[in-house]
Amino acid sequence: MRGFIRLGNLLAVTGVLGSTVGTSLLIGPLSSHSPAHSPSVAVNLPLTGVNFRSRGANQGTDQQPVAVYSLDIPPAPPAPPAPPAPPAPAAHAPAAPRHAAAPVARPWSVTIGVPVYRQLRALDCETAALQMGLAYYGHYYSQDALFAYENPDLRKPVVGANHTVLQWGDPYTNFVGNVNGSETALTGYGVYYPVILSIARSHGVPNAYGGEGFSPSTIYAELAARHPVQVWMEAQWSRPAVRTWTAWDGRRIRYSLAEHSVILTGVSATMVRVNDDEFGSQYWVSKATFERSWADFGNMAVIFRP
Repeated sequence: MRGFIRLGNLLAVTGVLGSTVGTSLLIGPLSSHSPAHSPSVAVNLPLTGVNFRSRGANQGTDQQPVAVYSLDIPPAPPAPPAPPAPPAPAAHAPAAPRHAAAPVARPWSVTIGVPVYRQLRALDCETAALQMGLAYYGHYYSQDALFAYENPDLRKPVVGANHTVLQWGDPYTNFVGNVNGSETALTGYGVYYPVILSIARSHGVPNAYGGEGFSPSTIYAELAARHPVQVWMEAQWSRPAVRTWTAWDGRRIRYSLAEHSVILTGVSATMVRVNDDEFGSQYWVSKATFERSWADFGNMAVIFRP
């Protein structure tokens, strides 16, 4: 905004017409620019970003001098307007944030509070694993009481060359051989999932299910949901020969002389936790080791769901 102040002072008037002396003071426009001062401001950012400082413009105050003119002298043209104040320098743009380090994946695991039991007979590993699965849901039975439902078939096998089994009982329907016998001596063997599943359902876990051909992802999902899983695999995760015999009823039976059954009680990104009834121990084993040994028995499992 501009303003003018005119002060007229009559200095002298004498008898000659037109003889006039006067002075006039013209106080020109006063221009004062006081841009706002922006102090240095620290901007706090999250820890994953980059701190920066924002700086505003710092300008002084411009003031034009007062111009004095005589009335009898044409005034000089007004001074050109002051050039516009230079624009305030733009605040420094924040530096492009550094790429934050990729988050470190935290190890995760799920464990299930299944008690650890050791098998009491030479070959009743399947029964001991069943006993642990039932106990998790509060159903406590002795191994001998559970084994009584497995109806052992005590007939001796027909053995061929190289100590191979040509014919023997059907572990899908009965325990095969003597529970106090030996697999390598071919005096006892074991039992498969249908018998164990039937006992589980009739002894407090009616929603248990089982079979063969399960995918590893199904087993891991059940463990993550805190459902114990009984599986069939090789004792001590060994790699024995896997063969077949013909059962008395004509069924083809896949077998190895290191057949074993344990119950899985935990899972992580790379491992499963094992309650191993052979030694009454609990440990973790890699998923690769588990899957390789489990495949020898067609991915056989019983899932204990309440």
